[in-house]
Amino acid sequence: MRWNLKPEVDKNTVSHLQKVLGVDEVIARLLVQRGITTYEEAKQFFRPALSDLHDPYLMKDMDKAVMRLEKAFERNEKILVFGDYDVDGTTAVALMSSYIQRFYAAVDTYIPDRYGEGYGISYQGIDYASDNGISLIVALDCGIKSIEHIAYANQKGIDFIICDHHLPGDKLPDAVAVLDPKRADCSYPYKELCGCGVGFKLIQALEQKKGHTIESLVPYLDLVATAIAADIVPITGENRILAYFGLQVINTGPRPGIKALLALYNQISFSITDIVFKVAPKINAAGRIEHGNFAVALLTKFTMEEAVAAAEKIVAFNEERRSLDQSITVEALNQIIENKEINNKSTVVFNASWHKGVIGIVASRLIETYYRPTLVFTESGDYLAASARSVKNFDIYSALELCSEHLIQFGGHMYAAGMTLKKENYLAFKNKFEEVVSDRIEEKDLIPEIEIDAILNFTQLTDKFLRILKQFEPFGPGNMNPVFLTREVYDTGYGKTMGQKDEHIRLFVKQAKNAAPGYSAVGFNLGDQFSKLYPRQLFDMLYTIEEHEWKGNITWQMQIKDLQMA
Repeated sequence: MRWNLKPEVDKNTVSHLQKVLGVDEVIARLLVQRGITTYEEAKQFFRPALSDLHDPYLMKDMDKAVMRLEKAFERNEKILVFGDYDVDGTTAVALMSSYIQRFYAAVDTYIPDRYGEGYGISYQGIDYASDNGISLIVALDCGIKSIEHIAYANQKGIDFIICDHHLPGDKLPDAVAVLDPKRADCSYPYKELCGCGVGFKLIQALEQKKGHTIESLVPYLDLVATAIAADIVPITGENRILAYFGLQVINTGPRPGIKALLALYNQISFSITDIVFKVAPKINAAGRIEHGNFAVALLTKFTMEEAVAAAEKIVAFNEERRSLDQSITVEALNQIIENKEINNKSTVVFNASWHKGVIGIVASRLIETYYRPTLVFTESGDYLAASARSVKNFDIYSALELCSEHLIQFGGHMYAAGMTLKKENYLAFKNKFEEVVSDRIEEKDLIPEIEIDAILNFTQLTDKFLRILKQFEPFGPGNMNPVFLTREVYDTGYGKTMGQKDEHIRLFVKQAKNAAPGYSAVGFNLGDQFSKLYPRQLFDMLYTIEEHEWKGNITWQMQIKDLQMA
């Protein structure tokens, strides 16, 4: 990896925070790096409060959305809650439908089939509503660009309320209400809500109208926190508050469906990282392997008995997903070697039999081995479909634009995209994409970069320092777990490799030239470095500090991100 120490921040601001907060200079610098420069901002950061959530009626069209729902309740109209098949969409559907069902019976849910209907609002979904006498659809985590679909629904006499968080196009759909903080004409103060978060603001507005406080909605925050974690949105501002209190619900009294998934792990408490790596993939697996309806069913169960049965199905889907992505990754890596493409600037691989539901995961896996823009193709009916993933600083969407003459359609953003093309155009596209990437990518961007927050000596890791660092949680984009650099570290001789292929290492490290205590450290996928670390061989280490739970005991542990010989 390329090691990059973050630029210096304003020293006067750091000194001021040190003084008013009574904290270590490194802690003050970490706060300033996060844009926190005053006592009040620090207080809000360390003490999230539900009262700091914004008034939902600040969001454009919120009054229209509430008015239309109240009208539906009064007229006893049938309501359909529609959402995407990923975690953000399914949690949003579970949130909205379970909230409405507390006081209103005529509500149904709809998740589009990933393969039969594709992403977002579908004509099949609108036809389903029409055939079942449904006159109002609440769409979550999708719809902001569904101009034609909403027009089609209007022709059938079906109204739409859209709750989305994606960037709108030049024109908004003709819905009764379009809730999206990214609307150009929306002055809502926080722009980074996930789809489930926008849905939460709608139920917050409904509760507010009834004269109820935000506390009445706390039980729903386990779903919101799960969506925030899975959708990789910034954990800043409102998202930080929602994630903070959502984690409290997850750790003290989650809904049966989430509790059933957590019960698979022998842990006392769960962090955002646990949700990202342990819970979200299982919920996602339903839509990838079978259907997103299974995820909604799990998240809306009322009893533990029902939830455990639903979780067993979800776990089975996830096992199939894991098996598929592992085997396809091996096949793809072999294809790169067989085609003598190891030294290419891009990776483009194809197999007609690869499962469409996991090719995005496989693309990410391939980047772990060959760090470069990556596309994984499979057959999809008469065409080929691909998922694309990029590396830092390379805009894969712009690269696809330059290859668009070979594509039927494509969409996405800087770091991830999807596309379809005719089978006969595959080789021409592949060659063109390699040419475009070779021309545009810088050599340094083909080496992964890790940003260092601060240089530390182990003597600085006092109980107070670690206690305050814990209060930086929940970590995520916009508030990542700080990466520290400590120089001249050595393994005391207790180090070993772990894993089926000795791919990981566990060390007990101390720092030379000081009397600081030693620390347990684990390094995933660093097994190939172990032979260099004979006792007392000095090395520089990049790491994060995390709580480690083992047999009910919680200790501090360093997670090694990279190391270099001193």
